[in-house]
Amino acid sequence: MERKDIRKGDTVIVERAGDVIPAVVRVITEKRQGSEILLPVPESCPVCGGEVVRVPGEVAVRCVGLACPAQLLERVKHFAARRAMDIDGLGEKFIEQLLNLKLVQDVADIYTLTEEDFMQFERMGKKLSENLLHAIENSKTRDLSRLIFALGIRHVGEHTAKLLADAFGTIDHLARASEEELTSIREVGPQVAASIADFFKNEENLRVIERLTAYGVRPKVEEKRVGGRFTGRTFVFTGALTRFSRDEAKRMVEQEGGHAAGSVSKKTDYVVAGAEAGSKLDKAVQLGVRVLTEEQFLELMREAGSATEGEFPEPVR
Repeated sequence: MERKDIRKGDTVIVERAGDVIPAVVRVITEKRQGSEILLPVPESCPVCGGEVVRVPGEVAVRCVGLACPAQLLERVKHFAARRAMDIDGLGEKFIEQLLNLKLVQDVADIYTLTEEDFMQFERMGKKLSENLLHAIENSKTRDLSRLIFALGIRHVGEHTAKLLADAFGTIDHLARASEEELTSIREVGPQVAASIADFFKNEENLRVIERLTAYGVRPKVEEKRVGGRFTGRTFVFTGALTRFSRDEAKRMVEQEGGHAAGSVSKKTDYVVAGAEAGSKLDKAVQLGVRVLTEEQFLELMREAGSATEGEFPEPVR
């Protein structure tokens, strides 16, 4: 619209492009009467008021809000689908009734539903309502990859969701990942990474995910990623490591529930610095992130499961 100077109220010449798509060839500027209006790029969603994003290289401006009413029907359908959270019996007709009755404002509301809510439906019996509630309860422990896919993040299909689940281990780690960390995963390119990052920058999306957790959604993850000494902690390794390889270090961290990231941020818990550590070490010092030598890191690993927070070795500055 900017390139062709198309305005609201203009008269335009349209032709078929590729025998199907109508394309605006040009504006007939001589027919303008002065009342035509320039339309700016939207800064917020006209329905929910949420932030909109435009992925580099794409034209479309999109709302990414999980709770946007304009997208709610399709988002809930996708979330409940067999390949996602697989909520057996919760099909489109029932979802439409949930929305019409305003019982569901976002996907997290599914986990607040009661038998009394379902009994408001047309042709709903006690047995069917019990089956729906049982299906909803069962969905709380689906695999993490299914939950990631169910969130409907643009460009994240089932395969990519599995890659992300394997790489990050928890939805919290994924939500905190930088674009640099995301693109370090094989098959995740800049466009996909930007889409994921934009999704988790949205405050409403983060609130929905928090509510999913509060309502008991506990996706299955590999045993090595949960219940460990460093669950929820993020490590970054930098410099020349002599006591172990980066792959070995990542494995040790993950076995204790932690996450090995590729870049330092204010959310990083530890930086393990080898010889000739450069910008990552500098950034850690600048941000006040705890810095460990290789020996101190190995000591943490040996103490994993028995040490308390106060027993951590002092950082090296």
